[in-house]
Amino acid sequence: MTQNHDSWGECARDANISTANMHIALVSRGNDAELGAYRDARKQGIQPASTKMHDVIAATRASDKLGRAVQA
Repeated sequence: MTQNHDSWGECARDANISTANMHIALVSRGNDAELGAYRDARKQGIQPASTKMHDVIAATRASDKLGRAVQA
């Protein structure tokens, strides 16, 4: 791969990547990670309070401490 630009910003500008599109991509990746962690917890029988990462982590830690799946 050759580098034709001095910075990532120049490359994005030439590729016509908008800030909104970059934001959407980043949010989508974050949501995918949260939903993946939630899905993994559910496969273990854990029921987090929500699909948010902090709730999934809390439920997983509580399950580890109790030695059984937590139903939040």
